[in-house]
Amino acid sequence: MPKEVILSAAAPAAVGPYSQAVKVGPLVFVSGQIPLDVSGNKVSGGVSRETDQCLENLKAVLAAAGASMEQVVKVTVFMTDLADFKFMNQAYERHFPSNPPARSTVQAVKLPKDVHVEIEAIAVVA
Repeated sequence: MPKEVILSAAAPAAVGPYSQAVKVGPLVFVSGQIPLDVSGNKVSGGVSRETDQCLENLKAVLAAAGASMEQVVKVTVFMTDLADFKFMNQAYERHFPSNPPARSTVQAVKLPKDVHVEIEAIAVVA
């Protein structure tokens, strides 16, 4: 199966040598999204706001792949401080209000551009 590189102008460009997402067959693998706006500027306002921006970026990349948040089956959340878990979780729940995907949350010492949250996902396109 060939792979298809997915690019979305509605999400910030990759900050390194990787694709925003790769689609192989019915699977879409979305690279970690950090809380940058479409111009590449870091958003402020705490972990809840950062989580919202990560998930808005994720949504934009999924749309470019022909997928939606409802088709996400696995999410990995990276946080610099799990003490902020409740703020991430409150924002996350707004984006996945019912039948949420499987999820892992991991504390990382440092994330790109000194953000506090990074979110990657896998979706299945029917």
